[in-house]
Amino acid sequence: MALTLTPGTRVYSAVDSTELIVVKAPADPIDLTIGGAPAVLSAADRNGANASGNGNGTALGKRYTDAAATIELLCTKPGPGMPAVADEVLALKEAKALPASD
Repeated sequence: MALTLTPGTRVYSAVDSTELIVVKAPADPIDLTIGGAPAVLSAADRNGANASGNGNGTALGKRYTDAAATIELLCTKPGPGMPAVADEVLALKEAKALPASD
């Protein structure tokens, strides 16, 4: 199920407690999954236990992005499922290095 996302949209895992906010999104609809199941736009649409684990889980306050940096999600409630786009699990976004202050 492809979703058209905009910055500020909340997305929820259908199979666990993971909740994310969209920080950056592509203009085109995407196939976003969390924990191996399609993401939902309402917490009321959750329906069961984690389908596949899909990684080590999300961490509160961390950002997740794809290799091309076309999507960025911020974790607001951690859970065991990892977000993925088109079966590519999103990676933890690394912090920017600050310049040395010699």
